[in-house]
Formats: sequence, structure tokens, C-alpha cells
Amino acid sequence: MRTDKVREAAYRMRHHALNMGEAQGQGYIGQALGAADMLAAVYADQLRYRADDPHWAERDRFLLSTGHYAIALYAALAEAGIVDVAELDSYGSDGSRLPMSGMASYTPGMEISGGSLGHGLTVAVGMALGLRHQGSDSRVINFLSDGELDEGSTWEAAMGASHHQLGNLIAMVDINALQADGPTVGVLRTEPVADKWTACGWHVQRVDGNDVDALLAAFDNVHSQPVGVPSVILCDTRVGRGVPMLENREKAHFMRIDADEWQICRDQLTAGHEGALV
Repeated sequence: MRTDKVREAAYRMRHHALNMGEAQGQGYIGQALGAADMLAAVYADQLRYRADDPHWAERDRFLLSTGHYAIALYAALAEAGIVDVAELDSYGSDGSRLPMSGMASYTPGMEISGGSLGHGLTVAVGMALGLRHQGSDSRVINFLSDGELDEGSTWEAAMGASHHQLGNLIAMVDINALQADGPTVGVLRTEPVADKWTACGWHVQRVDGNDVDALLAAFDNVHSQPVGVPSVILCDTRVGRGVPMLENREKAHFMRIDADEWQICRDQLTAGHEGALV
């Protein structure tokens, strides 16, 4: 079943993220757990790619604007067969192809180097426009965070996508209400965020980003939209999703987790997943 496939992929990706985090004792674990369902929906259901040829010309492009979410993308790339699962053990280590912040020059399947927030959607617009000029039917999916909506360049790109009628562009925004400087609402209020995207000329959907059925329905709805209209899926997620002890942890942007807590995290994740199957 389609939804089961995505849920199982998300579950394994969360385990990959915890294992990578344990190697360093810290990292952007909360974001990886929260965004796992979003990335699983993309890689297990939506994205057109070849695991043995990351540069295949006819692939869909997935752009990670938020470079610090790289740990989540590495988990997805491992599930997709683009990166070997065994290589995840090298996460964040010297000489690794899997640095803590995404680097396109290092990692197979990493389309852009993220980290300077506000650049991803501008690159995605140019890429989508270029693909259309080439006559390609490949899509560009750009993953953003809600904190990234603070950047003016994001909204310039949003207007540009609508102006150029880039129906081959999909943006996914992880709305977890938290950024480096604290709760998003206290740093710079962006609500009503759906209205802002609508005003820029996008087809807008807002869903529970930890609900696989809702995510897949949103992607299905994208396919039914008029030609030339870019789409954005606003995804409300919970930092640390699936691991209760991390869901409620303060200072969750960059987590330091004690050595004796990692197995507890894995046990909680497994228990929650198995409980959902009953």
C-alpha cells in the first residue's frame, strides 16, 4: 500500500537520523525527526531518480535550502539507495561525504549547497526555468523552513516563479515554529503565511506534515492544478516527532543528547511505530 510504504520509509529514516546523531552526540536531530514524513513522501512516492546515476538528466531535482537539515536528507538518500546505509556512520566526521551542513560538491544526490538561508528558492526558480527552456518535464521540489521565510529573497523568488508560470516547481515548507533564535512567532511573525503565498500567485495547501495521508493527497492535488501555476505545500510539523523525550525538549534547534539517552530514543521510536500498527 502506498501510504504504508511511505510510513515505513519515514520510520527507517528516523532511525538513521538517530544513529547518525549518536556518532557525534549532537546535531539537528529534532528537525530530522520532524521532517522525516515530508522527505519520505518525496523520495518513496514522488521523486523521479536513478539511484545508480544521481546526475541522470531526466531526474526530478530536490533542493534542500536548509543545509542544516542535511542529516534528514542523508537518511532519505540512504533509503533511496543513493548513499550506502553503512556510510551514514561517517556523518559529520573529517573527510566524510556527509558533512553536518549540506554540500553539493561532497554528497551524491545533493543538488545544492545549503546553509545561507533564502537562496534555495531563487536557485529553484532558475533551475525550473532552465528545465522548461530545455523542453524537460522534470520537476523541481524545494524544501524550505519557516525561519527561511524571514528572508526577503524568498519572496522575490516566489513572485518570480509565478511571473514565469513555473508549474514545474513545488515548494515544501517545514513549519515547526522554531528557529535558531527562538520561536518563529517571536523572531518575525509570518502569519498569515498561506495568504502571502496566495498573493504571490501560488497554489497553496496547508497540511499536517506528520500525516502521510495528508502529504500524499497534497501531492496528488498538485498534479491536478492548471499548467503554469507553482505549488507550495505548507507542512505543520513537530520537532522531534516520534520520540516523546525529544518532542518536549527545550533548546531543540541544535540538540545535545547524553550517551545514555540514544537507546531510549530508539526504543521510544520503535514503540510508537509498533503501537500505530496495532
